[in-house]
Amino acid sequence: MSKVNKLRRFKQVLLVVVLISFLVIHFFVPRLITEIQNPVVGLIKRNRNISFDVTSTTNSKIKSKEFEFNSFDNTILSANITYTTSDTLKGTIILLHGIRSSKNHFITLSNFLSENGYNSVALDSRAHGKSGGQFCTFGVNEKKDIKTLINYLEANESLTGFGLWGQSLGGAIGLQAMGYDSRIQFGIIESAFSDFKTIVNDYFNLHAGFSFTPFSNYLVNRSGEIAEFNPNHAKPITYCESIQQPILIVHGNKDKRIDIKYAKANYAKIPSDRKEFIEIDGANHLNVWSVGGDAYFTRVLQFMNESSIN
Repeated sequence: MSKVNKLRRFKQVLLVVVLISFLVIHFFVPRLITEIQNPVVGLIKRNRNISFDVTSTTNSKIKSKEFEFNSFDNTILSANITYTTSDTLKGTIILLHGIRSSKNHFITLSNFLSENGYNSVALDSRAHGKSGGQFCTFGVNEKKDIKTLINYLEANESLTGFGLWGQSLGGAIGLQAMGYDSRIQFGIIESAFSDFKTIVNDYFNLHAGFSFTPFSNYLVNRSGEIAEFNPNHAKPITYCESIQQPILIVHGNKDKRIDIKYAKANYAKIPSDRKEFIEIDGANHLNVWSVGGDAYFTRVLQFMNESSIN
């Protein structure tokens, strides 16, 4: 084969590689960000949310039930309500899990809350668990799901006095929900990010060893186009500016997935005069509960008891 033919063949191969790369980057990679149950994601990334057995007698009298409701856009969402065994109801806590987790993560915590006077409602976020929806929108639609859930609980369970406990993605959703719906009387927010675009860029740096903001922003914007939401609105720190309710911000100082600086930035923007920041020394993104231990749950329970006005 002549040098001219070799050069021509090289250019043809290069063109094909460039074209395929563009198609993958433009159409497929953005789906890995928002399409939670994408089978490829399931192969390369497993959920590692770690639970921690808080002190609970696992009372056989604890009653719970699973239910479904239609959200604002008719997406069917699944949740589980666990009722308190106490004679005095202190409030109802909405539990929000992290990305690629589910409401089952909160079984032991729900028992703990039940025995301490609280109903709890563990929600499968859209595109997670048994809930419908193809895409996660990182709080843009999810905060509206929380509002619809509260509407449902008021109408069908005659409940009032809502608190919220969210972890990671659930914490970011929780911040947006608290700024969006004042019926949420208090919140516990663990390991949350402050801005969707920023954290995607950080994840690139964490997993790929490099980051290029224009490229990650391009992927985020494409994911928004595919999932039909505006990524610029997935910004918990903006909603922090509207939070007047009591709030507890919690973060591990060894968290490499979501840096503690984002928790501190969120905290600084919250105007509530009843806010508190807990830094869990030595905890990473996944083990806040186990590192904090029973002392941590005792402190959170004290915060809830002080904040509940049900």
